Amino acid sequence: MTALLTRPSGDGLHPEQGRPGQPPTDRETTLLGRPMPGDRVRALVVTLVLTAIGGFIRLQNLGFPTDKGTPVFDEKHYVPQAWQMLRNGGYEDNAGYELVVHPPLAKQLIAVGEWLFGYNGWGWRFSAAIAGTVIILLTIRIARRLTRSTLLGGIAGVLVICDGVLHLQSRMGMLDIFLVVFVLGAFGCLLMDREQVRERLAMAVRHGWIDETPYGPRLGFRWWRFGAGVLVGLATAVKWSGGYYVVAFGLLCIAFDVAARRAAGVRRPWVGMLRRDLAPALWGIGAIAVLVYLSSWWAWFASETATDRNYVQIHNEGGGAFGFVPDALRSLVSYTFAVLDFHESLSTPDGDPHPWESKPWTWPMGLRPMLYYYESGDAAAGCGRTECVRATMLVGTPAMWWLALPMLGWGLWRSVFRADWRYAAVLAAYFAGLLPWFVNLDRQMYFFYATPMAPFLILGLTLALGHILGRAASGFERRGTGLLVVALYIGLVVANFVWLWPILNGDSITNERWQAELWLPSWR
Repeated sequence: MTALLTRPSGDGLHPEQGRPGQPPTDRETTLLGRPMPGDRVRALVVTLVLTAIGGFIRLQNLGFPTDKGTPVFDEKHYVPQAWQMLRNGGYEDNAGYELVVHPPLAKQLIAVGEWLFGYNGWGWRFSAAIAGTVIILLTIRIARRLTRSTLLGGIAGVLVICDGVLHLQSRMGMLDIFLVVFVLGAFGCLLMDREQVRERLAMAVRHGWIDETPYGPRLGFRWWRFGAGVLVGLATAVKWSGGYYVVAFGLLCIAFDVAARRAAGVRRPWVGMLRRDLAPALWGIGAIAVLVYLSSWWAWFASETATDRNYVQIHNEGGGAFGFVPDALRSLVSYTFAVLDFHESLSTPDGDPHPWESKPWTWPMGLRPMLYYYESGDAAAGCGRTECVRATMLVGTPAMWWLALPMLGWGLWRSVFRADWRYAAVLAAYFAGLLPWFVNLDRQMYFFYATPMAPFLILGLTLALGHILGRAASGFERRGTGLLVVALYIGLVVANFVWLWPILNGDSITNERWQAELWLPSWR
């Protein structure tokens, strides 16, 4: 560890300045915070058991429903593109299907499942189900690290398993679940980087290096921050909305660094961050993310027939001041601007909105879900009645999503008035998935865009449940009452998920049950 932390230039460190073997100072205690619980084996068992349960639930009957053997809803865009990638070696080249408006990574991942199982429901959904299962594991571990509680980590895992949005998106051949897994992984890396930075600064405090300059020491190479940069780059290689997290997590990393230097007693923490941390952060998160994004186009660059691969030659675009840039890279830039124009012009026609379109102010509570699949009559038989219905609807479990506004209010209060960095970090990630969509409200938008918000809603709820549960030292009566409330709430969430199960999985139900599933007028 000492080799990773660079002492600032200045006077040499005298032996008597070090404090090895002494009790930790207040600075060290503040930096290091509460230690992780020591029940590593139990935590691993809880993580693996819940992940296995969630994986089984994600994978059961994965090949159903289909539209007479073909994809449903927006699967119809990405599943054929993934199949084409599989046959071509990683890129699309169908000139008659120009609607290739997202980066390639998620479609390549979908193609892995199609390679394993063929062009069927299992094939085009398998990779999404694995991603959804990994999200369960990541959420458990992140929640445990945020709360320092294996119990609360397990509770977060149960909430993820029982969320309708994450469940159904894990069972669709679409892109958004892959965006979630990379964003959530990057968030976990940032938490680990925060702890590593504080450990290194605590070492500098212990050995007397911290005050050698007013800016504090350099912190050496930070692999966790590098990992975060790689993962947000992969997120952007799934959908461009991953770029919002490059900005949000870059700012979050800088805020963590300033807070760490201040906690270490650095005399000028902001200037120290600017001098010691800003440039490495721009490289470790920003530049790395860009390089990873560009590398995701490897198959496109290597081809000669991929969609718009020779854009500048076909359209006779001169290089001008950028003539030194290779034609392939300029073609990608031109292709990118064409796709950007497509997205910006994807507006709602006057008087003819999409029946399941929604705006971002409805997303926190899931007020306008989406119907992915619907069958009635003979095609839906199996409910024991003459008239049956089979449907899959993207709906967030109300027992969680309807608490979004109280969670956000409580989290903002804790962040501002109690300086609780945990809520601040979770809310930064949550709002990175919500606020950018308010920029262009004329654009067509749908509830599935809110998928990346789901794990951070759950992490926020888990933090709040930790306050309800109470501290271990709060006393038997207080702790027991908190545990009862938390247990009742978890039971409510599970029951709510079980009630929604038929419309999350396309089970055959009576028309009366279908109507009973539609709780709000906006759900119809």
